Amino acid sequence: MRLLSFVIFFGGLLTAQTQTKKTILVMTDGLRWQEVFQGVDPALLNKEAGKVKNMEAMRKAYWRETAEQRRAALLPFLWSEMAAKGQIYGNREAGSEASVTNRRNFSYPGYNETLTGFADDRIDSNDKKYNPNVTVLEWLHNKPAYRGKVAAFGAWDAFPWIINGPRAGFPVNAGYDAMEMTPTTAAMELLNRLKAESPRDPEGEPIDALTFHTAFEYLKTRKPSVLFLSLGETDEWAHAGKYEEYIRAANRVDLYLKTLWEQAQSMPEYRGVTSLVVTVDHGRGRAPVDWKSHGEKLDETKYIWMAFMGPDTKALGERKNVGPVTQSQVAATVAALLGEDYAGAVSKAGKPIADVVGK
Repeated sequence: MRLLSFVIFFGGLLTAQTQTKKTILVMTDGLRWQEVFQGVDPALLNKEAGKVKNMEAMRKAYWRETAEQRRAALLPFLWSEMAAKGQIYGNREAGSEASVTNRRNFSYPGYNETLTGFADDRIDSNDKKYNPNVTVLEWLHNKPAYRGKVAAFGAWDAFPWIINGPRAGFPVNAGYDAMEMTPTTAAMELLNRLKAESPRDPEGEPIDALTFHTAFEYLKTRKPSVLFLSLGETDEWAHAGKYEEYIRAANRVDLYLKTLWEQAQSMPEYRGVTSLVVTVDHGRGRAPVDWKSHGEKLDETKYIWMAFMGPDTKALGERKNVGPVTQSQVAATVAALLGEDYAGAVSKAGKPIADVVGK
């Protein structure tokens, strides 16, 4: 009886000690750690390797003398807010390593690992097959406290399969699909119309703006406790070898993070109780050629980055000379910020990142 009482007490204590009540998990497909920590790559800021057309404009906007200045120019919110008031991992040149454990180094395995907390050898392609694993999003949604308060949005139209939307039971809006919402809003109706009328190039993935603003409108009107958002242009432009567009897409992601955070702080439901988590599904190769690619044949593409900010995360800034962290730890960290023990419930999942959750 004493043991049972202790377990009940400890569980309640864990929740009581957690100030976070809302989490926003944002991923941007394949944005390299090199740009995040060093800014624009001089080996790609040219017409030959990077296919840059507007050299003068690009240099004016993003080129600075030092890596610290370049990264701040490229990702101003990430560095002035998240890194300053939270924590960021993955600068390999500063003794901080973040990596995937799935060995595949491409999208579906990476999203599965991020959202479930473990790699699965059965997931060995990007084919649209329903994920047999339960994501942390679904796990949270199955709890009474989060029922009807979880939503996911993705540029890539494979997300209903990755998250297993029919089984998960919460909104999973992806690709060009309309976001059905009752009651709807004029803004959501316009976004649905723009999706329907947009060119299908690439076929399964609209521009990030449509995905972002769909999620943003849902955040403002439905106020979910757990919001997942995945953007895709950073990967699409990199595969195309268009460095200028890749960089501009990364800069827009930073703007979207700023917009989400400022909106959250303007709403009483989110102000002071929201944690923001940002990461990627895989890395990329090095300039001047391999940056366009990733996968098992490029071992270095296992290296990623991740950033955290919120009321339970100490302001330790850019992590240097620390132990390695892995993609498999993200799911449990997201849950732990909410006071939930995902790692305890899912034995295969990575443990929460202790410094991020204040333990």
